[in-house]
Amino acid sequence: MLPGAFAAAVFVLPLVVAGPAAAEEAAQTIVIKDHKFEPATVEVPAGKRVKLVIDNRDGTPEEFESKDLRREKVIPGNSKGSVWVGPLPKGEYAFVGEFHEDTAKGRLIAK
Repeated sequence: MLPGAFAAAVFVLPLVVAGPAAAEEAAQTIVIKDHKFEPATVEVPAGKRVKLVIDNRDGTPEEFESKDLRREKVIPGNSKGSVWVGPLPKGEYAFVGEFHEDTAKGRLIAK
């Protein structure tokens, strides 16, 4: 193999190997602000594994909880955490901020 061809292979090969895995996983950010989720409705692809990044911009902790998704995670104030879900069948899945259930409500829609 020629030196230039080898260098090209070194740079292209990781893209080919990482490409399909990265394409199969999606990420969605949900912000907690004033004890509410923004957006309150999140759409994700059905049949795919999805990373939910929870960005808590309040100064107090909040617990992301979903009985439908069977997930719960405490996110400290002014920090981020992530929750993996799926692959999910098409449908709607409720989630709440357990520490402020009266205002922190949302739903995830798998399409």
